[in-house]
Amino acid sequence: MRRLHPALRTAALAATVLLGACATPPERKPEPETAAPSSAQSAAQAAAEAEPERALQRGRLKPMPVRPLSIKTDCRFKDEVGYGGSAVLDVSYSEVRAFAATVDVPKRGSCKFELADFKQVLKEPHVELQARDGCTVRMWEQGEQVTVAFSECAKRCTRGTFEYVWPILVDRSSGQCT
Repeated sequence: MRRLHPALRTAALAATVLLGACATPPERKPEPETAAPSSAQSAAQAAAEAEPERALQRGRLKPMPVRPLSIKTDCRFKDEVGYGGSAVLDVSYSEVRAFAATVDVPKRGSCKFELADFKQVLKEPHVELQARDGCTVRMWEQGEQVTVAFSECAKRCTRGTFEYVWPILVDRSSGQCT
């Protein structure tokens, strides 16, 4: 058997170490919890569970308000590439009184949503409207904005348009939407 030059042997060893460092360790399956957790595990678990609470105390995280959604707006929007739409919303204490939305996607088509085609199925933690064809409209509060999102609504759009539809965001204080 032929021996490698010491410099080549060192280079081969270094390459092996580097490749080994890049390898992904085999996936570990979680062990079933049969025995009581050790004090180190329970202390670590308690610390992990307390972290969000400490973050709240430091003021970094703000809890989502638990209150009924109320908003009233009639807004239109259009961005620099021509994506636009409109929304009419009248929601009082999470009860939808009026809803209509149109989304126009340049070079694709448009989508139209009318309250008459929907039934309100949920009031909290978010408002949810559902149509017989499976289209779902969800509304929720995020800070100073109300989000109106659509899912499974391709039948309410020109063919191939729904894949390009984004949620409508309504600024609570000004009533403007984007």
